[in-house]
Amino acid sequence: MSDTSLMQIPGQVDPVTVPRAITPREDGRIDLIGVPRAQIAEIFAEASLDPKQAKLRAKQIYHWLYHRGVTDFEQMTDLGKAMRPWLAERFVLGRPEIVEAQISNDGTRKWLLKTTDGHEYEMVFIPDATRGTLCVSSQIGCTLNCTFCHTGTMRLVRNLTPGEIVGQVMLARDALGEWPKGRMDVPEGDDTEDENETGYTADGRLLTNIVMMGMGEPLYNFDNVRDALKLVMDGEGLALSKRRITLSTSGVVPLMQRCGEELGVNLAVSLHATNKVVRDEIVPINRKYGLHELLNACGEYPGASNSRRITFEYVMLKDKNDSDEDAHELVRLIEQYGLPAKVNLIPFNPWPGSVYECSTPERIKSFSGIVFDAGISAPIRTPRGRDIDAACGQLKTSAEKKSRAQLDREAAAEAEAAAEA
Repeated sequence: MSDTSLMQIPGQVDPVTVPRAITPREDGRIDLIGVPRAQIAEIFAEASLDPKQAKLRAKQIYHWLYHRGVTDFEQMTDLGKAMRPWLAERFVLGRPEIVEAQISNDGTRKWLLKTTDGHEYEMVFIPDATRGTLCVSSQIGCTLNCTFCHTGTMRLVRNLTPGEIVGQVMLARDALGEWPKGRMDVPEGDDTEDENETGYTADGRLLTNIVMMGMGEPLYNFDNVRDALKLVMDGEGLALSKRRITLSTSGVVPLMQRCGEELGVNLAVSLHATNKVVRDEIVPINRKYGLHELLNACGEYPGASNSRRITFEYVMLKDKNDSDEDAHELVRLIEQYGLPAKVNLIPFNPWPGSVYECSTPERIKSFSGIVFDAGISAPIRTPRGRDIDAACGQLKTSAEKKSRAQLDREAAAEAEAAAEA
């Protein structure tokens, strides 16, 4: 049965959680994914290795985890043969369990994933001609109740751990075949820190960018998101530049400054409206942190400049926020607060039960033209993955759309069809 002991209070409050850095496993082993190298050394020392050995093994294993992507200690050829089973008895190199994987007609991929305590969440990979973007979830469910967003209709179960967050990146690299190939053998029993990297080659990467725009509000799980992204950005970890990482917030003002100072990643803000009445309705956190407070925080975001602009996400809702007057007001607000900004105009992606409709293409084009004419970039985002509910605002675990029995029936039907063929 799923562990729901960490359920957070829904509604317009700052969620308070019981801290949990690692999800406990039934077999008692510790999952090393998401654990910083220094902490791995501490864990090894607690498991009876002397401090020098613990530090060396932590360095070796950290490299195998994040440069090589291995999931089995037996693949770590520079560890002694006696050491590998000792590690396997106590530790695991985990990945999220894949419940279902889907590919859209446009090449977008979506995975329904499951944690070791039985909760499900989603991640999406969006390929383009010059980049590949992974949309990463930070929470299981969401507490913000944004009315245009399918995820907002879910209850919030709990925060994802650093390992469950970085595990999404690891799993995507698995699926894309992006881990380096080659051997790293050293003579048996050699405990030096030198590595023989003969044949070590890194393939060209398809996954070039990460956006924290999946399920949940990243700043309501800031500590775990920060720790996961530090592993992603670490030159000895996954080594992805902070300039290729974007964190999206609906406006958790008190944590925006810390995000800039401690991570320095690009900032995206789910704005979606230019006045209090409309934003209170569609982004209810506005009732707690209003537009003035939010835009002031944007102006103070560390590292924001014309070369690193803040992105304002703006979903286009018919007759709600899409008028020419709204466009002019958006320009006025950006100029009033002196923000280095660009605006992403997002055609609303429908989902069952939504009360909104997408603005017409003509209306979106007019809105974009007004913002562009003011010297502010306002591209219209091309919807991706709509046919598999993977587009912006559509993420909601398929577990709520398909029962386990239904998934089992589908699998049985596929197996029967294959047998008949």
